[in-house]
Amino acid sequence: MKYDTQTPYVASYIIVKDEKGRIAFVRRQNTAWLNGYYGLPAGKVEVQENYVAAAIREAKEEIGISVNRENLHHKLTVHRMSDQDTNDRMEWVDIFFEVELYSGEVHNAEPTMSSEIAWFDPADLPSKVTPPVPEALEAIRQGKTYIEHGW
Repeated sequence: MKYDTQTPYVASYIIVKDEKGRIAFVRRQNTAWLNGYYGLPAGKVEVQENYVAAAIREAKEEIGISVNRENLHHKLTVHRMSDQDTNDRMEWVDIFFEVELYSGEVHNAEPTMSSEIAWFDPADLPSKVTPPVPEALEAIRQGKTYIEHGW
């Protein structure tokens, strides 16, 4: 049976904090979207991959850390309409996870896609941060587990 339903894109995001509470960001380069902006380690969920597995994979690919499933905690789901041109807007479901324990050292493991790793206080982010990350981090701080963006 075929259903007439939405088919949004899905991305998993990883929040990694240091001992001072700062969050690891990657600075995007050589991508099709917002080069020069800072974003959380994140990526699209692949076909037949669950959200947790995508977050674990992206943590390894982008910032070089190994995460066990039990150390990854769901913090927020964002149902987002992209901020692109109104004729080419895309629907997304963004899943934000926080990593409490991991092995390895955070580093730029994907230098062709990221120019640097930077640690920012979530209350003092730079102006060039990918949407909806600032709004998502504020929602997490407030204890929310679901928000909508761009609708």
